[in-house]
Amino acid sequence: MKLRALTVVLAAAASLAVPATASATTPPSQPAAGWLARQLAGGDHLETVFGGTSFPDTGLTIDGILAFASAGVADTAAGRATTYVASNLAGYLGDGVEESYAGATAKAALAAEVRGLDPTGFGGVDLPARLRALLTPSGRFSDHSAFGDFSNAFSQSLALIALDRTPGGAPASAVTFLAGTQCADGGFPLAFGATPCVSDTDSTAMVAQALQATGRLGQSQQGLTWLAGKQQADGGLSVGTGDPAVAPNANTTGLAGQAFRAGLRLAAAQKAKTFLAGLQVGCAGVPANRGALAYDATGYDANTVVRATTQGVLGLGGRGLARLTSAGSSAAEPALTCP
Repeated sequence: MKLRALTVVLAAAASLAVPATASATTPPSQPAAGWLARQLAGGDHLETVFGGTSFPDTGLTIDGILAFASAGVADTAAGRATTYVASNLAGYLGDGVEESYAGATAKAALAAEVRGLDPTGFGGVDLPARLRALLTPSGRFSDHSAFGDFSNAFSQSLALIALDRTPGGAPASAVTFLAGTQCADGGFPLAFGATPCVSDTDSTAMVAQALQATGRLGQSQQGLTWLAGKQQADGGLSVGTGDPAVAPNANTTGLAGQAFRAGLRLAAAQKAKTFLAGLQVGCAGVPANRGALAYDATGYDANTVVRATTQGVLGLGGRGLARLTSAGSSAAEPALTCP
């Protein structure tokens, strides 16, 4: 026990001596994405750990594809991941008859678009057509499922962004519906129809990007103003209401940082980037962990680090979701440069 304690102390001291930077010229997003590429199980998908057991996670794999495109690296790995997603759509989207999930359909369509593929034939499914079939008279994209409707601000935002990238564009009624969910303070809630309206940091980051992409610039900027007001002194943001008493994390800050950059809130975007870079496992870390982004200041946690890295990378650089592309990405899977 004493030896283990000494090891922890020495590692902590070393971490102060060796900063978590890639090099003088390499942005931190690249070794983060390189680390993420090396986490692909079977070389083509990411997994979620639940109850000590790992399960293939198609949605998380798509998050990885977006992260690779944002960093502009790991293009070959992203291609394998894309093939995996296309081959495993049925269990992710639903069968399109008895079960059909709006958020998953929108996210898969966006992944295809980012990869430069035709979403109307991705994995043998016309994703935009299936998504439009889930549009209700209110303008909400809703799940068709025996298990209930779990659509929310994330699924609606992803649907608008994905469909805006198609020739048909995003339905006006869907844009109006999402804009109409805005709370009095300028932010946006996660769940629709809840009273009172409570703004959510993650949701506001997503909605701000969707409304900007579809021409609602005023409301998008109002959302970003609310979001910037929740940014803590170190540049991070916390989940939920953005309570400053709650520790900030990589996931929320990554989404917010990307939204800030897309909305040209460059000072807020830079502060978010600085916070995220501070969570990167540096040269004092275990070699296999170097480059990854910890969920928060408590450090590397195998249960949270993969998802934290996929979303954190978005705030470290690259375009917003509406313009994100893997075109021009390199096949390299960069590692952290250490002495």
